[in-house]
Amino acid sequence: MYTLPRIERFRQNVLSKYQIYNSVFITLPFDAIDNTGVLLPLFSEVCENGFKNQQSPNDIFESFAAKYMENPSEEQKIELMFRFIQYVERQVVLFDAIEDAAFPTVNNMEGRGSLRDMKEKAEQRSKSKELRTFLENFKVRTVLTAHPTQFYPGAVLGIITDLTEALRVNDLIQIKQLLAQLGKTPFIKKEKPTPYDEAISLIWYLENVFYTTAGNMIQYLQKNIYGGEEITNAIFNLGFWPGGDRDGNPFVTTEITLKVAERLRTSILKCYYNDIRKLKRKLTFKEVDTIIADLESKLYRSVFYSRGEIYLTQEEFYEGLQRIKQLIKQEHQSLYLDEIDLLLNRLNLFGFHFATLDIRQNSKIHKQVFQDIVAKEKALFPENYFDLEEKEKIAVLSNLRSNISEADFDDAITGSTVSSIHAMKTIQERNGELGCNRYIISNNESALNVMETFAMFHLCGWEDPSVDVIPLFESVNDLHSADKIMEQLYTNASYKQHLQNRNNTQTVMLGFSDGTKDGGYLMANWSIYKAKEMLTAISIKYGIKVLFFDGRGGPPARGGGKTHKFYASLGSNIENQQIQITVQGQTISSNFGTLDSCRYNLENLLSAGATNQVFSKGEIALSESENKVLDELSELSYDKYKKFKQHPKFIPYLERMSTLNYYAKTNIGSRPSKRNKSDQLDFNDLRAIPFVGSWSQLKQNVPGFFGVGTALQHFEATNQWEKVVMLYQNSLFFKTLMENSMMSLCKSFFPLTAYMQKDEEFGAFWQIIYDEFLETKRLLLKLSGFKELMENYPDGKASIEIREQIVLPLLTIQQYALLKINELKSQKNPNEKLIAVYEKIVTRSLFGNINASRNSA
Repeated sequence: MYTLPRIERFRQNVLSKYQIYNSVFITLPFDAIDNTGVLLPLFSEVCENGFKNQQSPNDIFESFAAKYMENPSEEQKIELMFRFIQYVERQVVLFDAIEDAAFPTVNNMEGRGSLRDMKEKAEQRSKSKELRTFLENFKVRTVLTAHPTQFYPGAVLGIITDLTEALRVNDLIQIKQLLAQLGKTPFIKKEKPTPYDEAISLIWYLENVFYTTAGNMIQYLQKNIYGGEEITNAIFNLGFWPGGDRDGNPFVTTEITLKVAERLRTSILKCYYNDIRKLKRKLTFKEVDTIIADLESKLYRSVFYSRGEIYLTQEEFYEGLQRIKQLIKQEHQSLYLDEIDLLLNRLNLFGFHFATLDIRQNSKIHKQVFQDIVAKEKALFPENYFDLEEKEKIAVLSNLRSNISEADFDDAITGSTVSSIHAMKTIQERNGELGCNRYIISNNESALNVMETFAMFHLCGWEDPSVDVIPLFESVNDLHSADKIMEQLYTNASYKQHLQNRNNTQTVMLGFSDGTKDGGYLMANWSIYKAKEMLTAISIKYGIKVLFFDGRGGPPARGGGKTHKFYASLGSNIENQQIQITVQGQTISSNFGTLDSCRYNLENLLSAGATNQVFSKGEIALSESENKVLDELSELSYDKYKKFKQHPKFIPYLERMSTLNYYAKTNIGSRPSKRNKSDQLDFNDLRAIPFVGSWSQLKQNVPGFFGVGTALQHFEATNQWEKVVMLYQNSLFFKTLMENSMMSLCKSFFPLTAYMQKDEEFGAFWQIIYDEFLETKRLLLKLSGFKELMENYPDGKASIEIREQIVLPLLTIQQYALLKINELKSQKNPNEKLIAVYEKIVTRSLFGNINASRNSA
């Protein structure tokens, strides 16, 4: 049977369904104002026409109120705005659920990038042996982080799950009930979640999505590529940051770290227990039944009666399952062998830890901690320690040994940092080494930063720490000097010995988010690419296998977009034994929130590694001339972005014309929106999420394109355009960068803020942004040969368009409220109560837009 194109499948299964169910939804009475659902479509139309006619958000809302409300008071208008926001938030949920339900229909689950495609491609090209070798060594690590971009409370997530299932089978009665429930369920968290709350929310995805999906994928590989043989390589790893990420989050304590680790262990044991219970009903054979009953009993006690005790070790569990497998093969005609293999594969993937809890702290905090340690442990350090050169300090740090504890220090940060190291050891004893064996140093600027962290393990009495110390390079300057920093470490005797104990493997983390904030879109991505090349070369020189861990966010501005295409584009000059990425906020729910989307995205990441190492090995490296073009493009873009950041109106614009100051009020994450407590906004302390998210709320998406147009225009103006065209056609890396930038442009909507053109203070600054947007759009269309942006992803473009259409009323209200706030504040005696109400409107309006974008921050 003929399969319709993706765009047609999208229209039939997503767009048409949304139109039908949205018409049901807006007729449901949720509140005292019965006509809210009737007025919202009218307001949407007024917004659309208003922006086409160059009206401001203020003019649009006021004209609507005058036409459709009878002499409304300010209070009535405010009430209507809150009702509109309430409806739009839920329309976004409805669209999400419909898109999730249609995912396997719209996307070809067995097509390009799937496990089946990978297997068949290997057979066709006589590369089955190479593929098997690849699978014996390669890993995909998805690290779930607690960055504050997911605002749904647990009750709403439950409704979304049920709604998705009801939509999948077109259960009209159930759908209507769930829509009514959705309309009456609060979306807003009254209090900020604790790091433990965040952990519980994300563990839901581990239990309900990753556990099933990753296990099934390994099972497929075992049966179809390994011929039933056991796969010893844990191809899919899970990482976890809630409860371990201390960087800028004072609410993460050692107690919470230990509590999260215990919850992770309990959760995986509960998953095993549920599987064992199902198996017990099937494995009723002589001798097998007693073994499985014993495993069930011990797991039950470990989960429900343990109080921290474990009545079954991982080794005992594995041996018990292997004994059962042996018996059913020898004596029971291999009945239910697949189910036993599936559980063994899951045990191999998740152990007794489920996900590795990473510890992360900022190098600046470590510097403060070391000052405290030196003051307390004077006998261990030379008197002039802080006056020494870096090399001399490293020499001192290389030989430090002690047994300090939290109790030795009065300073809370020092005590917490020291106790976090002791906690890592405790977690390893309880959950196994993989429970917590990575310590990440954010804002890493030198080899000294790494050695200070490494020395702390020795100072805590951990002689040969079974821990990977991972520097995170974020700024452009740090990325450029990353290879020299690592060479200092590779040649240090103490650190070299540590690496030998860690199988001569070094993980290095690279920050797309803060890199973009610092250097702009092109420079950040190119600097990371070059840093990887140089780090690969220096690591090979010293016999070290380097693994790259990418700190990515959702949108292209933070390293998101078509991630699998990015990894498939890396050449042979970059070590690619693993793909390690952070996944956060609504990107978790959109890319890994259902069994289908999780499978699709994990398979694509694994396939990207196979493309690089098996199918296109050595074919996609950049030539010397292409390197030069990318160098020049990046420098031109960087220069434009630097001047933009240095503009005197840059910070004031973000503070007064954007939603930046409202992120901290949303209660969607435990972490503060900036690293310091000062009221004064310091760009360096500003987190990437509120920075990128604020541009997204303005529908300007500056971090995803600014500087690209200027760089391309230079090549056009100097008759070198053909060089860029050749680069676009020959380099998948550059092509992916440009396509992801197109996505940022697609999600921009400058008519929303066009009124700023006339603003006396910020008009010229707004124009700079708009001019760069227009130039980037013009030249990306010229480069790609497209007539419109994202022409090659029509279903993705259609999804963006409908989402932007849904939130247009909400964005209009947000801008209206911001204008009101500025107007009220400029008055001689500002009405503080009214200002507070409009500030609440702005804060409430953030949520729907964040989730509608699915990768806005």
